[in-house]
Amino acid sequence: MTPLFDFAATLRAQERALRLGGDTFLFAAAAEGVADRLAAVTRRFQHGLWIGPSANEGAPSNEHVPEELRSFATRWSVGRFDALERLDAPAGACDLVVSLYSLQAVNDLPGALAQLRRALTPDGLALVALLGGGTLKELREAFAEGESATRGGISPRVSPFADVRELGALLSRAGFALPVADVERLTVRYGDFFALARDLRAHGFTNIMAERSRRPLRRDTLAAMLRHYAQAHGVDAKLAATFETIFLTGWSPHESQQQPLRPGSAKARLAEALGTAEIPAGEKP
Repeated sequence: MTPLFDFAATLRAQERALRLGGDTFLFAAAAEGVADRLAAVTRRFQHGLWIGPSANEGAPSNEHVPEELRSFATRWSVGRFDALERLDAPAGACDLVVSLYSLQAVNDLPGALAQLRRALTPDGLALVALLGGGTLKELREAFAEGESATRGGISPRVSPFADVRELGALLSRAGFALPVADVERLTVRYGDFFALARDLRAHGFTNIMAERSRRPLRRDTLAAMLRHYAQAHGVDAKLAATFETIFLTGWSPHESQQQPLRPGSAKARLAEALGTAEIPAGEKP
């Protein structure tokens, strides 16, 4: 089966982003979101595992981590997924795992999440930020319209993103306890399409799909795409771009955690709690 994402293209996009050094406002917002969630946890973590690339590749491990997150663990190490999507971190070695968009181009996301869980000690916490399904919906639509009008079909231009319900289910599938998935949305207005393109390159969010077209974008296709974008999503001569960040929170299972009651184990009837009479199902009007 052909993979959805091209690992080599992902590395090139990340390396180019580091060279550009642009305004990575999405990473800053995601780091702040993770910090807010960690601040609500009444516990200090001993060993944090940071997943993904860093602008400080030759620096000590803690300097790979955004400054606002460093204080939540006594020490940090760095883990990455290789071309075979294997995490280079030992099992049960840390009690906190943090990933900001570094799982975005993983083909086997359930498997990657399961590897994060295995890297945790019992009752360890994973916090993962991913782009959600509404991200770049305007750009996706504009490319589809532009290519349909000039080429009679469409090619993969914008990566697919999962929605919050799907990602929440993947946490449970990966074996996490107490899974939570929530979303934050941001709409940015750009003076022109090329400003949006610069921001996407600065974040490493360019087209890394394995089946992407290798041909340069035709001028008539670009013109048709820009025309539709401006007509459908232009406001006061600016182009709207939506970004969704989904935050996944899950704990490695431990016996001390709150457990759901077994079906049928309730000691009181719901009708008694509500002060109503219980009517057998077969007798309901």
